[in-house]
Amino acid sequence: MQSGLLSSLIILPLIASMVILLLPESYKGSYRWIALIVQILLLINLGTLISGFEANHTGYQFLEHFEWIRLTLGKTSILSIDYIVGIDGLSLSMVALSVVVFFIANISSFSINKKEKAYYSLFLLLTATVIGCFVAIDFFLFFIFFEFMLLPMYFLIGIWGGPNKAYASLKFIIYTLVGSVMILVVMIALAMSNVDEFFTSEYKRTVFSFDFRILSDQANLLKGSLLNIENPIKIFGVNARDFMFILLFIGFGIKLPMVPFHTWLPDAHVEAPTPISVVLAGILLKIGGYGLIRIAYGFFPDIAINYGLLISIMGLISILYGGFNALAQKDLKKLIAYSSISHMGFVLLGIGAFNIEGFNGAIFQMFSHGLLSSMLFLIAGVLYERTKNREINNFKGLAKTMPIFTVLVAIAFFGSLGLPSLSGFIGEFFTLFGSFQASTIPKVIPILGVLGIVLSAIYLLWTFQKMFFGEFWTKEEFKNNLTDLDQKEIIMLGVLGVLTLIFGIFPNILFDLINPTVIQLF
Repeated sequence: MQSGLLSSLIILPLIASMVILLLPESYKGSYRWIALIVQILLLINLGTLISGFEANHTGYQFLEHFEWIRLTLGKTSILSIDYIVGIDGLSLSMVALSVVVFFIANISSFSINKKEKAYYSLFLLLTATVIGCFVAIDFFLFFIFFEFMLLPMYFLIGIWGGPNKAYASLKFIIYTLVGSVMILVVMIALAMSNVDEFFTSEYKRTVFSFDFRILSDQANLLKGSLLNIENPIKIFGVNARDFMFILLFIGFGIKLPMVPFHTWLPDAHVEAPTPISVVLAGILLKIGGYGLIRIAYGFFPDIAINYGLLISIMGLISILYGGFNALAQKDLKKLIAYSSISHMGFVLLGIGAFNIEGFNGAIFQMFSHGLLSSMLFLIAGVLYERTKNREINNFKGLAKTMPIFTVLVAIAFFGSLGLPSLSGFIGEFFTLFGSFQASTIPKVIPILGVLGIVLSAIYLLWTFQKMFFGEFWTKEEFKNNLTDLDQKEIIMLGVLGVLTLIFGIFPNILFDLINPTVIQLF
């Protein structure tokens, strides 16, 4: 396996980010092209990763492990923090989604014409940190990427966003930082409760590690530690392991986002520029689901199974709440934002099932939603760039003047409402199937979950009929601007539309990748 391939996915955008910062303003026109070249190189590296990945291999592949920090704690113990990156099926699926969505968002960013140096530098920093989250195998390293990811997103919304950008960016950073603090507490507790047996014998001291592989093996738990299983320690009257799992559930649930910790999302989406909305919905929300599967369930499987019902209920609430709120929206972008809350609720439903079908469905749903939500926000961006307006009632009969746009909108809308042969159907089907199979979950929960699909059909079909059918009508000042898609827009929406069709018709392309990893969790 090629050494350094995973690190290149992080280092290339980081270097490019610094290069853009150092270039003088006379090179202003090159910023977007530097960023695009980097995204193309990431696509090439992704192709190499996929071609060299062994789907049936268990454990992490393309491993890179370097000693980083060795801190002596008194005379008897050592704290070990290493640079460790690697991928399995779950990681690779999320890395693939990230690289594709960032490539599309980079093309969409060509419309940005304010403070381009800062924009592209922050955009590339965001690229590096997001991919870093998905490949990190050391919890400390993961947390660094997780935290640094918030910084560029805060500025990308706060500087290039809409009229209420200051409020939206502040709300985003406060919510996510609260979640980060919860994750930090668990990270410290885990590291001080697990010992690396290999290094312990080498150093002749107790070595505490942040390595995911150490933390996920309960045989490494130190007797008498905070998170030991034999003699549970209480925190506020709650078993310490339960307490830590709940902190992770809330911390990553904020990122997902899960109702009632969702209110930052609609504001962030409405105010963010189109390419940043694409990245936010397409990738950043998935870090919440990834963290729940990889860390919350991976490190506390004995506790997670007891909370399956609660997680499923929270998923159902998110599905229905997001769906009903989407029904009430008049702003197209806000409708899409609430639909994201609803569709990510299916991820919680699949995870709560705690079985192979549910987990496969949850991961597929994350991947599919990444493609479809990116399409939907690009669609809202197409209209906004032409008219500076997103009100659904201001458009009618667009199919007559924008036929190519209408076809691609149809793929995105029908994929999101779960039409068979499109990727949205597969993810929702398997999360519901897994939920029906789970003995710990009442059948009424997946039955009510189906209502979420009905709601999405109602608000998406109503919007599609309202905006695209009938006689063409719009406000007089918009008419001359409502031209069909240009070449750049066709490429962006076309790539995502084709991928939606491919994964809807051939879902085993993804299932063959993630299923061995899911089986390992059980």
